[in-house]
Amino acid sequence: MKKIIVLAISLFSGIFLIASAQTANEKKLIEAEVRKLDSLHAAAVLSGDLKEMDKYWTEDFMVTNPFNEVDRANRIRNGAVTYGSFQRICEAVKIQDNTAILMGKEIVVPKGKSPDAGKTINRRYTNIWMKINDQWRLVARHASVICS
Repeated sequence: MKKIIVLAISLFSGIFLIASAQTANEKKLIEAEVRKLDSLHAAAVLSGDLKEMDKYWTEDFMVTNPFNEVDRANRIRNGAVTYGSFQRICEAVKIQDNTAILMGKEIVVPKGKSPDAGKTINRRYTNIWMKINDQWRLVARHASVICS
């Protein structure tokens, strides 16, 4: 009887370890996918390509922008904010079920009639992606300027 119990515990432990490894592997694959999408989104913002940005945003996308406003990316949509340079550096990713949270820093240089045009601005960001209908979509974002 003891042998059966030990065998059962060993078998269960082995299955648990395999399942955990698969979960970790799945999370690595998801992380790679959302990191790539996050970079593609940053490239779309830099180029000012609204059609491309809309591929990533949900219809009800919300952002707390660096101007301390909560909006639906209105400053980007109406052309009030454009960039000569936009670098996004993801420092951390948290995967939870169908949600991926990416956090890091951005180094941007606004251009044209944008506030602070020509100045290098460092800021922190959080992007929240959700898998909706088998597609990762950006549902919310927060960006804050780092004070000097």
